[in-house]
Order: sequence, then C-alpha cells, then structure tokens
Amino acid sequence: MEYLDFELPIKELEEQLDKCVIIGEESDVDVTETCKQIEKKLQDTKKDIYKNLTAWQRVQLSRHPNRPYTLDYIHAICGESFLELHGDRTVKDDKAMIGGLGKIGDQSYMFIGQQKGYNTKTRQYRNFGMANPEGYRKALRLMKSAEKFNLPVVCLIDTPGAYPGIEAEERGQGEAIARNILEMTRLKVPIIVMIIGEGASGGALGIGVGDKVLMLENTWYSVISPESCSSILWRSWEYKEQAAAALKLTATDMKKLKLIDEIVREPAGGAHSDRAKMFEIAKNKISSHYEALKNLSPKELVAQRMDKYANMGVFNG
Repeated sequence: MEYLDFELPIKELEEQLDKCVIIGEESDVDVTETCKQIEKKLQDTKKDIYKNLTAWQRVQLSRHPNRPYTLDYIHAICGESFLELHGDRTVKDDKAMIGGLGKIGDQSYMFIGQQKGYNTKTRQYRNFGMANPEGYRKALRLMKSAEKFNLPVVCLIDTPGAYPGIEAEERGQGEAIARNILEMTRLKVPIIVMIIGEGASGGALGIGVGDKVLMLENTWYSVISPESCSSILWRSWEYKEQAAAALKLTATDMKKLKLIDEIVREPAGGAHSDRAKMFEIAKNKISSHYEALKNLSPKELVAQRMDKYANMGVFNG
C-alpha cells in the first residue's frame, strides 16, 4: 500500500499494529489490550484526517495509485457477464475509452468509462485515460446501441481530460465531445453517471450528461485541473493547492452548486482502502437509481434531463 503525505500518521499506526500482532504470535506475552488500543487510535486518526481534507488532498486521493479504475468496478460489479465492445466503426478502437454489456442481477446495462493504466506500459497503452475523438465516437455508438435495445447506460468517469494532441484536433476532438453532449441530452434510456476519480474538463463532459450524476466523495469535477489553473494564473504549478480551493471542484462544492445529484460515501480511508466495500456501494447505487428511473417513459426521461441541465447556472439576483 502506498501512502500520501497526509496519510503518514496512519502508516505509522498500521506498522505499530503489525509489529504488535507479530510479537503476540512469536512470544507468550499477551498483547491483546495493546493491539486494541492501537486499533482504536488508528480508527480515530483516520476519522480526524479524512473528515478534514482540503480540496487539494481530495484531488490527491482521486489520483491515488491504488485507487480502483473503471474496469475494476465493472468486473467486480458484473463478474463474468461483462462483454467488452470495441471500435468506433470509423477510425480505430480507443484504448482509453472502454465500454460493453454487463449485468447486475437480471438487469443488463451498457457500461462506458475511461480506463487508466497501472504501470508505465499500461498507462501508455491506455493513453493515461485521455480519450481521442474515436473514443467519444465509440462511446456514442454504444449509447445508441443501448437505446436501440432499451438498455440503461452507466458512465464511469475518471480522466485528466480529453487527449489534447494535434492528431486528436485534426480528427475533430471538440466536435466529438459536443456531439456526445447533444446526443446524451436526448437519449431515450436512463443514464447514470458516476465520477470515480478525476473529472476534468470536456474529457469528462463527453460521457457526463445523465439523469443522475453521482460523485464519490474523494473525487473532483472541474473545467480545469488545479495544476493547469495554477500555471495559467500564476505561471507556476506551486499554487495548485490555492487553485484547487478556488475552483470549487470537490463533491461537496458540486452538490452545493446543484451540478450533481448525490455524493457517494467511500469507505474510511478512501475507495482504495476497502475495494470490496466500495464496489458493493457502487453496485447498490446504480441499481437503486435505475429502479427510480426505469418506469419513466422516454418522453419523461428526456424532458426531465433537458430541464435539469437548462436550470444549471440560473441565478436570481
């Protein structure tokens, strides 16, 4: 397990607890009470640290190297029922954007999301979770297939942004994202969006329009990353913590601004600290929100979705 700077007190206590257990196993000394005291202190320390996180610390947690990615959620939620689908039928198959059919119980869903890599090789293969235009066109093709067969769509967002390369612009990056936003507003099946890591700029918006938009509590959603914002405003990355606070990018900020529908609580210590529990929470959230949406007619779904997005940013002075 890797630890971030602000998690070091937790690391020290976990190491003390491990040593205490080893002493108990290798000697006749009864260390039960000592272990209990360390466990209690560990729980209290976790609570203190994670309930007072700054915006920048939440950004760091959203990028934690042990944090589960899109395919981790899909495989845990759907098991062997997941069938990945490939290609945009125009250019090629974008490895940063994945999608396919999967089941939760007896209900089939179309899952779509950005996928990051776990090491240097897979990060390059997945282009660091930054999709090209063909990725967004693949996502749209899968959404249209879901609409054809009356299947709900689940979008899992985790991207530092759409790929900004020259070749991506040549193939129409902006148009592909804009097209997705337009088509998602009028898709005739339920769309559930969950931000599971980073939600940056148009890269997130390209699959981010939904009837229900959920954010895990240690994620962020913004027009720009704190580092990029800092480099534009201060010509340096040194002010990224300041930028993170000013951008109002946390789940709490998004809920307050009525840009998302729900904050999904993570296990104590973040999604990476108890993956199995996080997967179960995500699975239950998807199922419960689909149950609330499944009886709406296509006309009602589209009308509610249109109204929801039309009301965003409305201000009465």
